[in-house]
Amino acid sequence: MYYIVYSFFYLLSLLPWFVLYLLSDFVFVLMYYVIGYRKKVVMNNLAIAFPDKSIKERKKIAKEFYGNLIDTFIETIKLISISAKEFDKRFIIKSPEVLKFINETNQSVQFHSGHFFNWEFVNLGLAKNLSFSWLGVYIPVANKVIDKIILKMRSKFGTILIPATTFRTKFHQYANTKYALGLAADQNPGSPDNNYWLLFFNKLTPFVKGPEKGAKRNNTIVVLTDFYKERRGYYAMELKVLTDKPNETVDGAITKALVSFIENAIKERPANYLWSHRRWKHQFNEEKHHHLLVK
Repeated sequence: MYYIVYSFFYLLSLLPWFVLYLLSDFVFVLMYYVIGYRKKVVMNNLAIAFPDKSIKERKKIAKEFYGNLIDTFIETIKLISISAKEFDKRFIIKSPEVLKFINETNQSVQFHSGHFFNWEFVNLGLAKNLSFSWLGVYIPVANKVIDKIILKMRSKFGTILIPATTFRTKFHQYANTKYALGLAADQNPGSPDNNYWLLFFNKLTPFVKGPEKGAKRNNTIVVLTDFYKERRGYYAMELKVLTDKPNETVDGAITKALVSFIENAIKERPANYLWSHRRWKHQFNEEKHHHLLVK
């Protein structure tokens, strides 16, 4: 079954970009106007983040967001067969001096970011441009065939993929070598009771401690990572070294810097963020969470 399904997607990926984007436009109409996929969640998130914008302005952002979301999945198909030469034309790192620094240093690196578009381009781009091991943490797809196809695509330029479910037991293989680890550090924690709470768009929000704790435990360089679409099928990434001495920072400082970084990136490109997840589903409880507040 795998070879049949893979062959179908591979042949689909050979279609010209403009044909795939016609397909994306068609799916957009279904998702936004017919199905209304998580539209209530998206509009509620935008109301929290941008209370000063009109409903019309938020709807415009929402439409652009859905377009970016669907393009991401359509472009993922294209990445199955994309050549290294073609990929280099479509992915640019705008901070070559940072890339040079982290390639030449002896320290391992953690790339901290938010859920921007298109993360699949970033995975391949870093694997292709780093001179050392690039580790990707992923959540396995329930369908084994689709999961295998996605893993094949994501690892085509050398990414070492580790399931989130077994990360703690498998990461030790790389902990004593120079590695780079990518973390989308804005995911909602399973429980809000043992995580940092910070203002995110003027609303107290829990953020997982793991990325900061990992940086301190392994003394990694922390790089803040922004990436975005310049035009359809063309992406850029900007890197900023936050610290190469994480152990010298006070608890919560790295997470606070990341939250500010993500918020500023969203304000610059509002439709470039994954608004379909419930970022503000947890409520701050003064009695339970006051000691976790990062000011």
